[in-house]
Amino acid sequence: MPVRTRDRVLLVILLLAALGPFAKAGDIPAVLSLKDQAAVYDGWLSTRLDKLLPGLMRREKIDMWLVICEEYNEDPVYLSLAPFASLSARRLTMLVMFDRGGDKGVERFSVNRYGIGRLFPTVWKANQEDQWQALARAIKERDPKRIGIDESDVFAFGDGLSASKKARLVQALGPDYAKRLVGAERLAVGWLERRLPEEIEVYDHICAIPHAVIAAAFSASVITPGVTTVADVEWWIWEKFRSLGQTSWFNPGISVQRPKSSPYKDSPVIHPGDLLHCDIGINYLRLDTDTQQHAYVLNPGETDAPKGLKDALAKGNRLQDILLGEMKIGLTGNQVLAAALKRAKDEGLRPSIYTHPLGVHGHAAGPTIGLWDRQDGVPGPGDYPLFADTVYSIELNIVDAVAEWGGQDVQIALEQDAVLTSSGVRFLDRRQTELILIK
Repeated sequence: MPVRTRDRVLLVILLLAALGPFAKAGDIPAVLSLKDQAAVYDGWLSTRLDKLLPGLMRREKIDMWLVICEEYNEDPVYLSLAPFASLSARRLTMLVMFDRGGDKGVERFSVNRYGIGRLFPTVWKANQEDQWQALARAIKERDPKRIGIDESDVFAFGDGLSASKKARLVQALGPDYAKRLVGAERLAVGWLERRLPEEIEVYDHICAIPHAVIAAAFSASVITPGVTTVADVEWWIWEKFRSLGQTSWFNPGISVQRPKSSPYKDSPVIHPGDLLHCDIGINYLRLDTDTQQHAYVLNPGETDAPKGLKDALAKGNRLQDILLGEMKIGLTGNQVLAAALKRAKDEGLRPSIYTHPLGVHGHAAGPTIGLWDRQDGVPGPGDYPLFADTVYSIELNIVDAVAEWGGQDVQIALEQDAVLTSSGVRFLDRRQTELILIK
C-alpha cells in the first residue's frame, strides 16, 4: 500500500475510534464520506489479501483459486475481492490467486480486458490471444496441483461458477489440468467469514448505527399513539438510513403484539399497550448488521411496562447467554444448536434458535445455527465448524405467558450481533436488556 494511502487509512480508523465504539441511545454515530469509506475498505482488502488469503488457501490445500464470472452474474465472492468503487464485474472477468508457498505469498492477477486495479493486474494481451487460452497459458506456466473453483452443493457462496463457464474452462485446460480442478467452497466460505482485527474493532461502531436509529424510531418524536402506523415507522427508518448515506440489505420490518382484550385487534395503527418489534439491517463499509428489538407503548398513567413483558425479555436475554456459552471454536453449527436448545429447555424456557453468520452478506457465509423451521439441525450448512474471528447475528426467540395479558403467550424475538474470537464471544456495541418505553 502506498505510504500516503496507508496514512490516510490510519487517520480514518483513528477517527472511527474516537467516535465510539459505544453510542448512547438516540445519538446517531458519525458516518464517513464515501471517499473515506473507500480508503478504509481498500486498506482492509489489501491487508486481507496479503495476510488472510495465504493461510486460508493452505488450510484448504488449494494451490490456485479461480473466480470466473460475468457482469450482472457475479460470483458471490467477487465483490469481496474487488475495491470499494467496483460495483460489478466487467464483461467476462477471471481472477486468479496462486499460492507461491512460504513467505512468497499469493500471486494475484486477472485475465480480463481491464484488470482490477493494482490488486489484480491483467495478464491478458487482448488483441493477441483468446481470453480462455490466456487463462490456460497462465495456469500451465504455474503448474498448480489443486485448482480451486467455486462449485458447491452446500453453500451458495462457493457455487459461483456457472455451468457454461466451467465447460469452457475444462475445454481450455485440457484433460490433464482439468483433472486438477477441485471444489473451493470451504475456501470461499472461509474468505468471506474471516474478519481482520481492524474490521472487528470498527464493527462495534457499525452496529451502533442501527441501534441508535431504533432508539430514535421507537420514540415520541416518530410515533404518535393512535395516529402512526407500523408502515409509517418502517418508511421512517428506511428514509433515515438513506439520509445517513446507508443502504439496507432488507426492508425494515415493524410488527405489533397486543392483548386479545385490546379493542384494536389487527389495526395497523400503533396504540397504547402495544408491544412493538423491529427487524432492521444496514450495509456500511461493506459489512452488514442485523438487529431485532422491542418497545412498549405506555398506557395513560403507566410509567413502566407490565412485569410479565419485562420478565419475558429477561428470558430472551437468558437464551442469548446460553447460546453464546455454547459457541466454541471447532464445534459445528448443529452441535451448538443442540446443546443450547437442551440447556434452555432444561431451564424451562420455550426457545427457538436461528442464528446465522454475518459479514459481507446479511445471511452470510459460515455455519448455520438452526433455522426457524429446522430446530433439529440443518444438514450441510449446519455441519460446518465455527472458526475464530467471525461474526454472527444471534437471532432467536422465546415464548412466554404474560399474566397481565390474561396468561396470553407473547413472543420475544431478539437479534444482536456478536463476534467470536480466540478469547471467546461477545456482543457488538450493546444488546437490549430493557424494553424501550414510548409515551
